[in-house]
Amino acid sequence: MSDLALPSIRGRVAFVFEEVDFDVDQIIGVKNIKLRDPAELASVAMQSHDPSFAQQVKQGDVLVGAANFGYGHPHYPPMIAMRHLGIAAVIAESFERIHRSNLVGMGVLPLEFTNGETRQSLGLTGFEAITIEGLSDAMTPRATLTVKAGGKTFQVRSRIDTPEELNYYKNGGILPYVLRNLAR
Repeated sequence: MSDLALPSIRGRVAFVFEEVDFDVDQIIGVKNIKLRDPAELASVAMQSHDPSFAQQVKQGDVLVGAANFGYGHPHYPPMIAMRHLGIAAVIAESFERIHRSNLVGMGVLPLEFTNGETRQSLGLTGFEAITIEGLSDAMTPRATLTVKAGGKTFQVRSRIDTPEELNYYKNGGILPYVLRNLAR
């Protein structure tokens, strides 16, 4: 295991995606999919949804999605943009398999609603203050965490599914994990 502490997550709901099977390529726009510079990717993030998104997002903010979030091509540029902007987690009804894994690899926490709750049933509309509690060095894969947002408290399940993924997340993603291990 890593000797790094898990981050606490406090921010706000930066955006609520209503679309089932949301294709994350839409985050930066397909025309920008070949960009590689994180700052440039961040600057074009969500332009078709909210042109001021990149200026409004703060470190620790969270995205909220519907079912099968991340459907489509498993491209890294949208995740690079979100990570560069400071998005700390994505809460969704469910994730497309590869996208979930890619989020962990980028150091972004994938979380799923539990108990049949959804963004609609909880009334999440965007820009609510949000706190994710239960992150600790003792956290295990698929842990249940507590979220406070919009005056409501609810449970989510971490979609960090394996001990190895937990190591990646604790190190800020797979690249920092590999670099730290090479430096030892």
